[in-house]
Amino acid sequence: MRFSFTTLTLAALIAGFTACNDGGSDTTAKAIEGDATTEASTPENAKPEKFDPAKDQAEVPAGPTTSMVFDTYEHDFGTLEEGESVTHMFKFTNTGSEPLLLEKCKGSCGCTVPQCPKEPIPPGASGEIEVKFNSKGKKNSQTKTVTINANTDPGQTILKIKAFVNPAETAQ
Repeated sequence: MRFSFTTLTLAALIAGFTACNDGGSDTTAKAIEGDATTEASTPENAKPEKFDPAKDQAEVPAGPTTSMVFDTYEHDFGTLEEGESVTHMFKFTNTGSEPLLLEKCKGSCGCTVPQCPKEPIPPGASGEIEVKFNSKGKKNSQTKTVTINANTDPGQTILKIKAFVNPAETAQ
């Protein structure tokens, strides 16, 4: 029996793709072999799901869920001088049919401190989350997040603040 170099190379590629598959589906090997079902089930230019490292840490709410909508999910403080502290109030409304429970509000670093309401927000009612940003030790473009865990679906909401911090002049 005689095999051509092309046949051996193709066999090695198929084996390599199958071995790199990490035990998942065998769509790569099927695509190489010409299985038409792969093209129909997986679009060629499908956009990958957005990477969210906090998604795995989000706790699934126990009990009934509701929903909330913010007036804005992002605030730009503009240009600040290093060491300046600023505050923004994010306004939201409970748009669901159950009381809204804000279980945990956490800033992405110690310079970003959120204050969430402790009491339940009734359906149709509004509330505010105060976010303080301290620019001490921060320079240039800054983007920080506030992660809110609540009895909503999805269970986590991300707010974002931005600022450009002019570095403090150093004494010589």
